[in-house]
Amino acid sequence: MTTLPAASGIVLAGGRSSRFGRDKLAEPVGDGPLLRFAIEAVRRVTTEVIVVAAPGGRPALPGGVRLVHDEAAFEGPLAGCYGGLLAAREPLVIVVGGDMPTLQPAVLAALIRGLAASSADVAVLDHVGRRQPLPMVLRTGTGTEVARRLLADRERRLGALFERLLVHVLPETEWRALDPASESLRDIDEPADLARWRQPE
Repeated sequence: MTTLPAASGIVLAGGRSSRFGRDKLAEPVGDGPLLRFAIEAVRRVTTEVIVVAAPGGRPALPGGVRLVHDEAAFEGPLAGCYGGLLAAREPLVIVVGGDMPTLQPAVLAALIRGLAASSADVAVLDHVGRRQPLPMVLRTGTGTEVARRLLADRERRLGALFERLLVHVLPETEWRALDPASESLRDIDEPADLARWRQPE
């Protein structure tokens, strides 16, 4: 992979896992927890990885990964994103869910390059005509300030960032050339999702 603009990675890991019935990110898959797959994908395209967990959370993390905690439990993904932005060291951040085990580094890299080459503040994937909230890339400065304002207004949706920031949309024709099966959008919500993913194609 060619040199990428410097970016931090934020992996959101502070959710309730209510539909799964237990901590899905700790669910064993192979020789480690589900969470490790998102971490390893992000690690390939960033200079640092930050995992944002619920207060008191202590997920098993690979060496070199930074752990930060939400200020309050279960305030939603925008609050988790804001906590990661405050901790990020690079001018760009890529944000993903910890329950996204099949993220494709080539797609993440295309998002980073797309934002860096544009005048926009956030880059997202288009899928069937809709902007996808994750994965996304933000400019740290503007992203942090806008997230702070939204949270002060009691907003909790990640998608609210798109309403306040200039958006660069990566067309589906471009990113699907790198990820034909749209694996980068897979997330695990319920045990059945995990069972289907574990099954051989």
